[in-house]
Amino acid sequence: MTTQRLRVAVLASGRGSNLQALIAARDAGGLPVDFVAVGSDKKDAGALQLAKDAGIPTFTLNPKDFATRRDFDVELFRQLDATGAQMLVLAGFMRIIDGEALAPWVGRMINIHPSLLPKYRGLHTHRRALEAGDAEHGASVHYVTAELDGGPVIAQARIVIQPGDDEAQLAQRLLGFEHQLLPAVLTLMAEQRLTLIAPDRVAFNGKAIDAPLQLRNGQLVD
Repeated sequence: MTTQRLRVAVLASGRGSNLQALIAARDAGGLPVDFVAVGSDKKDAGALQLAKDAGIPTFTLNPKDFATRRDFDVELFRQLDATGAQMLVLAGFMRIIDGEALAPWVGRMINIHPSLLPKYRGLHTHRRALEAGDAEHGASVHYVTAELDGGPVIAQARIVIQPGDDEAQLAQRLLGFEHQLLPAVLTLMAEQRLTLIAPDRVAFNGKAIDAPLQLRNGQLVD
């Protein structure tokens, strides 16, 4: 098995807790990547300060400076291309990206989403799981395509919804599992053990998988 230092860029719009988990995994020696950039559409995003503190280059683009969403996305990917990133991670990046602009990155771009996809694409996933009376909830890491939260799902973490859970409690409990899930997926990618082999097919250890990998005791299993 070949382990390379994968060059990774991260996009985030908020506080950056998933980015912090990635940096911590790298610093602990378990995540063989080099973070080449962290970008945001919010100049006050906490993720930017986390990156600066970790010595990672940052950039910000203000959507209001662009006439159209596509103009923003074209400049976004121009800047990402200039970093030499091999993989792009969306970690709480709260913008829908133009499908044509992201096309060259398909297979090299992943997102973490707080639901058991294909359930609950989009926003307010914790509330929707509670309102539906679901027995379990979770998070998914998927390849990004032009379809919102619709790319092939790579891996998931599942938790039981407890009696009396409210939206905030459920979100907070799930967050700890997100912080395990994203570094675990990125580690397998850096080890060349996870790949996209067709528009809707993920391979793990060279074999196509029929269902997402599952997080068990901090490890991903099929």
